[in-house]
Amino acid sequence: MPLSTVKTNIVQSIRAFRVQELQEAAQALGHHFLYANLANTQSKQDVLDLIAKEFTFPAQASKNFDSLYDGMTDPLYKSGPQPGFILVLEHIPAHAKFDKEAREQLLDIFREAADYWSDRKVPFRCFYSFSVARAPSAEKLAEGELEVTESGEKMPTDKLVDVSPEALRMSSPFNAGYWLTAA
Repeated sequence: MPLSTVKTNIVQSIRAFRVQELQEAAQALGHHFLYANLANTQSKQDVLDLIAKEFTFPAQASKNFDSLYDGMTDPLYKSGPQPGFILVLEHIPAHAKFDKEAREQLLDIFREAADYWSDRKVPFRCFYSFSVARAPSAEKLAEGELEVTESGEKMPTDKLVDVSPEALRMSSPFNAGYWLTAA
Protein backbone atom coordinates (compact mmCIF):
# COMPACT_ATOMS: atom_id res chain seq x y z
CA MET A 1 0.00 0.00 0.00
CA PRO A 2 1.70 3.24 -1.13
CA LEU A 3 0.14 5.34 1.67
CA SER A 4 1.12 3.12 4.60
CA THR A 5 3.82 5.59 5.70
CA VAL A 6 1.73 8.74 5.14
CA LYS A 7 -0.19 10.25 8.05
CA THR A 8 -3.96 9.97 7.70
CA ASN A 9 -4.61 13.72 7.93
CA ILE A 10 -1.98 15.71 6.10
CA VAL A 11 -1.31 18.16 3.29
CA GLN A 12 1.99 17.45 1.58
CA SER A 13 3.86 17.71 -1.68
CA ILE A 14 3.09 14.87 -4.07
CA ARG A 15 6.84 14.10 -4.31
CA ALA A 16 7.38 10.42 -5.08
CA PHE A 17 3.70 9.60 -5.59
CA ARG A 18 1.99 9.44 -8.94
CA VAL A 19 -1.61 10.51 -9.42
CA GLN A 20 -2.60 7.07 -10.72
CA GLU A 21 -1.10 5.40 -7.63
CA LEU A 22 -3.00 7.76 -5.35
CA GLN A 23 -6.24 7.10 -7.21
CA GLU A 24 -5.70 3.35 -6.92
CA ALA A 25 -4.91 3.71 -3.20
CA ALA A 26 -8.13 5.71 -2.69
CA GLN A 27 -10.09 3.00 -4.45
CA ALA A 28 -8.43 0.24 -2.40
CA LEU A 29 -9.16 2.11 0.84
CA GLY A 30 -12.71 2.98 -0.19
CA HIS A 31 -11.93 6.72 0.04
CA HIS A 32 -13.18 9.55 -2.13
CA PHE A 33 -10.60 10.61 -4.74
CA LEU A 34 -10.71 14.27 -5.78
CA TYR A 35 -8.40 15.66 -8.46
CA ALA A 36 -7.84 19.11 -9.93
CA ASN A 37 -5.24 20.01 -12.55
CA LEU A 38 -4.67 23.75 -12.07
CA ALA A 39 -2.07 24.20 -14.84
CA ASN A 40 -4.26 26.52 -16.91
CA THR A 41 -5.47 28.72 -14.07
CA GLN A 42 -4.18 32.24 -13.71
CA SER A 43 -5.93 33.99 -10.83
CA LYS A 44 -7.23 33.13 -7.39
CA GLN A 45 -10.76 33.07 -8.81
CA ASP A 46 -9.70 30.69 -11.60
CA VAL A 47 -8.21 28.35 -8.99
CA LEU A 48 -11.32 28.47 -6.79
CA ASP A 49 -13.67 27.96 -9.74
CA LEU A 50 -11.75 24.96 -11.07
CA ILE A 51 -11.42 23.26 -7.67
CA ALA A 52 -15.16 23.69 -7.02
CA LYS A 53 -15.97 22.35 -10.49
CA GLU A 54 -13.58 19.37 -10.40
CA PHE A 55 -14.50 18.41 -6.83
CA THR A 56 -18.21 18.84 -7.70
CA PHE A 57 -18.75 21.31 -4.88
CA PRO A 58 -21.69 23.71 -4.94
CA ALA A 59 -21.05 26.99 -6.83
CA GLN A 60 -20.86 28.98 -3.59
CA ALA A 61 -17.70 27.03 -2.67
CA SER A 62 -15.83 29.05 -5.30
CA LYS A 63 -16.57 32.49 -3.83
CA ASN A 64 -13.45 32.69 -1.65
CA PHE A 65 -11.11 30.55 0.45
CA ASP A 66 -13.52 30.53 3.41
CA SER A 67 -16.36 29.20 1.28
CA LEU A 68 -14.02 26.56 -0.19
CA TYR A 69 -13.24 25.41 3.36
CA ASP A 70 -16.94 25.37 4.20
CA GLY A 71 -17.63 23.25 1.11
CA MET A 72 -15.06 20.67 2.19
CA THR A 73 -16.27 20.33 5.75
CA ASP A 74 -19.74 20.80 7.29
CA PRO A 75 -21.97 19.92 4.30
CA LEU A 76 -19.98 16.74 3.67
CA TYR A 77 -19.96 15.81 7.34
CA LYS A 78 -23.71 16.40 7.66
CA SER A 79 -24.42 14.34 4.52
CA GLY A 80 -23.49 11.13 6.33
CA PRO A 81 -20.50 9.03 7.33
CA GLN A 82 -17.44 9.63 5.17
CA PRO A 83 -14.89 6.87 4.49
CA GLY A 84 -11.95 9.23 3.86
CA PHE A 85 -10.51 11.53 1.23
CA ILE A 86 -7.47 11.62 -1.02
CA LEU A 87 -7.15 14.91 -2.89
CA VAL A 88 -4.65 15.96 -5.53
CA LEU A 89 -4.03 19.59 -6.48
CA GLU A 90 -1.69 19.34 -9.41
CA HIS A 91 0.20 22.27 -10.96
CA ILE A 92 -0.79 24.97 -8.48
CA PRO A 93 0.17 28.19 -10.31
CA ALA A 94 3.41 29.89 -9.30
CA HIS A 95 3.44 33.32 -10.91
CA ALA A 96 2.67 36.97 -10.22
CA LYS A 97 -1.13 36.59 -10.42
CA PHE A 98 -1.11 33.69 -7.94
CA ASP A 99 1.84 34.50 -5.73
CA LYS A 100 3.41 32.72 -2.76
CA GLU A 101 0.93 34.26 -0.33
CA ALA A 102 -2.07 33.02 -2.35
CA ARG A 103 -0.53 29.55 -2.63
CA GLU A 104 0.02 29.39 1.12
CA GLN A 105 -3.53 30.59 1.80
CA LEU A 106 -4.87 27.86 -0.48
CA LEU A 107 -2.80 25.16 1.21
CA ASP A 108 -3.78 26.51 4.64
CA ILE A 109 -7.44 25.95 3.74
CA PHE A 110 -6.66 22.31 2.98
CA ARG A 111 -4.60 22.01 6.19
CA GLU A 112 -7.56 23.35 8.18
CA ALA A 113 -9.83 20.86 6.42
CA ALA A 114 -7.39 18.06 7.32
CA ASP A 115 -7.61 19.16 10.97
CA TYR A 116 -11.42 19.29 10.77
CA TRP A 117 -11.60 15.73 9.45
CA SER A 118 -8.94 14.55 11.90
CA ASP A 119 -11.15 15.71 14.79
CA ARG A 120 -13.88 13.48 13.31
CA LYS A 121 -11.51 10.51 12.82
CA VAL A 122 -11.85 10.63 9.02
CA PRO A 123 -8.67 10.32 6.89
CA PHE A 124 -8.01 13.40 4.72
CA ARG A 125 -4.83 13.42 2.65
CA CYS A 126 -4.10 16.22 0.23
CA PHE A 127 -1.19 16.06 -2.20
CA TYR A 128 -0.06 19.01 -4.29
CA SER A 129 2.50 20.13 -6.83
CA PHE A 130 3.47 23.55 -8.14
CA SER A 131 3.89 24.61 -11.73
CA VAL A 132 7.34 25.98 -12.41
CA ALA A 133 8.21 28.61 -14.98
CA ARG A 134 10.31 27.48 -17.93
CA ALA A 135 12.66 29.65 -19.94
CA PRO A 136 11.25 30.86 -23.27
CA SER A 137 12.28 29.36 -26.56
CA ALA A 138 15.08 31.04 -28.51
CA GLU A 139 12.54 32.11 -31.16
CA LYS A 140 10.41 33.96 -28.62
CA LEU A 141 13.47 35.73 -27.23
CA ALA A 142 14.58 36.75 -30.73
CA GLU A 143 11.09 37.99 -31.62
CA GLY A 144 10.70 39.80 -28.30
CA GLU A 145 7.51 37.89 -27.45
CA LEU A 146 7.78 37.90 -23.67
CA GLU A 147 4.82 37.94 -21.31
CA VAL A 148 4.40 41.32 -19.63
CA THR A 149 2.95 41.56 -16.13
CA GLU A 150 0.51 44.23 -14.99
CA SER A 151 3.42 46.25 -13.60
CA GLY A 152 5.11 46.19 -17.02
CA GLU A 153 7.81 43.69 -16.06
CA LYS A 154 8.78 41.30 -18.86
CA MET A 155 8.55 37.70 -17.75
CA PRO A 156 11.02 35.34 -19.48
CA THR A 157 8.58 32.44 -19.56
CA ASP A 158 6.28 31.09 -22.21
CA LYS A 159 4.89 27.95 -20.59
CA LEU A 160 4.48 26.32 -17.23
CA VAL A 161 5.79 22.84 -16.68
CA ASP A 162 5.77 20.60 -13.66
CA VAL A 163 9.27 19.65 -12.59
CA SER A 164 9.71 16.04 -11.55
CA PRO A 165 10.58 15.30 -7.93
CA GLU A 166 13.88 13.85 -9.08
CA ALA A 167 14.83 17.08 -10.87
CA LEU A 168 13.88 19.13 -7.82
CA ARG A 169 16.01 16.94 -5.58
CA MET A 170 18.94 17.22 -8.01
CA SER A 171 18.63 20.99 -8.12
CA SER A 172 18.90 21.38 -4.36
CA PRO A 173 22.40 22.32 -3.19
CA PHE A 174 21.38 21.12 0.29
CA ASN A 175 20.81 17.53 -0.77
CA ALA A 176 24.42 16.34 -0.66
CA GLY A 177 23.26 12.75 -0.11
CA TYR A 178 21.66 12.72 -3.53
CA TRP A 179 24.83 13.89 -5.23
CA LEU A 180 27.01 11.44 -3.35
CA THR A 181 24.81 8.42 -4.15
CA ALA A 182 24.10 9.30 -7.80
CA ALA A 183 26.05 7.07 -10.13
